[in-house]
Amino acid sequence: MNSEATIRLDRNRYPVLIGALLSASLLVFLTNTYGWRQSALFIVGLFAGIALYHAAFGFTGAWRAVVNTGRGAGLRAQMIMLGVTVLVFTPLIAQGELWGISLRGNVYPLNLAVLAGAFIFGIGMQLGGGCASGTLFTAGGGNARMVVTLLAFIAGSVIGAWHWSQWQDSPGFAAVSLQKDYGTVAAIAISMALFTIIWFISVAIEKRKHGQLANSSSDGSNYSWLRGPWPLVAGALGLAAVNISTLALAGRPWGITSGFALWGSKLMMSTGFDVTSWGYWQRPSYAAALDESVLSNTTSVMNIGILLGALIAAGLAQKYSPTFRLPLRSLSAAIIGGLLMGYGARIAFGCNIGAFFSGVGSASLSGWLWFLAAFIGSMIGTRLRPRFGLD
Repeated sequence: MNSEATIRLDRNRYPVLIGALLSASLLVFLTNTYGWRQSALFIVGLFAGIALYHAAFGFTGAWRAVVNTGRGAGLRAQMIMLGVTVLVFTPLIAQGELWGISLRGNVYPLNLAVLAGAFIFGIGMQLGGGCASGTLFTAGGGNARMVVTLLAFIAGSVIGAWHWSQWQDSPGFAAVSLQKDYGTVAAIAISMALFTIIWFISVAIEKRKHGQLANSSSDGSNYSWLRGPWPLVAGALGLAAVNISTLALAGRPWGITSGFALWGSKLMMSTGFDVTSWGYWQRPSYAAALDESVLSNTTSVMNIGILLGALIAAGLAQKYSPTFRLPLRSLSAAIIGGLLMGYGARIAFGCNIGAFFSGVGSASLSGWLWFLAAFIGSMIGTRLRPRFGLD
């Protein structure tokens, strides 16, 4: 082993050790204080961080690739992820209960708030450099720019929570659940048909631009389950498992950005600012979250798990090497992008995970409306990136 490789190995031992120590300590605390279920959700978050990092699984880069190069492998992997989730989610949610826990899906109205919020989020994800899950795992993996995006994301989430009440009477239509309106079998069939259509559209675009699909075959020799990288399909299946596990343990699908609003709002309260008068925090369950520790909040605990899981994964991959030299234009894009994502996610009932992944997984048309608006916003954000010196 040459000296450079030895230095890299030594440097990356610390993220693994620190991440593992913090994770083990938090796991013991959660188990003793809040019980096995909260600690199990933390473990699910840890796995999500590892899977996201090792598979480099994000929505931002995959959507940008479709626009810039016509390559659709990432988008097709997302369709696999959604398909597996729908197959499990739909009958479980129709059943309504699992192991004594009530189950519900993420089914939201089809209104202007979803359209506007998702559109804003789509622009922000391209300027910020990652979606909600992407921001967490890249920040946890040592990307200093994404730490800036995360801080701006939290700030935007607080502003969105402040304005939340003003968006509640937006014009639109009532929530539509394919499962409730058409039955379990029909809901699965309609969802699968939509996934298939998007799959073949992406194939057609890629073949038209390149003549053939990118060669993704491999003998597996370049993959390592411990150190990464993982194939995209493994990431897709891993994230489907994360969402299914969250539904089974928490009684509702996976979400991320409500945790950001909680972190930011509690920080503001610690400085003497009163956020309890906001309509967003006057809902009973949300008001209770403000009064309790962030570690009692499922979303918050899973987010911390993602950060620590990505930290461990980056160390195992020997890629933990943060740099703090950030060009001004890139830094500006990170701040603007984070603010847009935070605000957009709050008024649109969530992000690419809570609103899109979990919404579509719950057979809700709101998830598809979010996807359409966010993808259009992402196209605009992609065109804006060069103005900020981003590739």
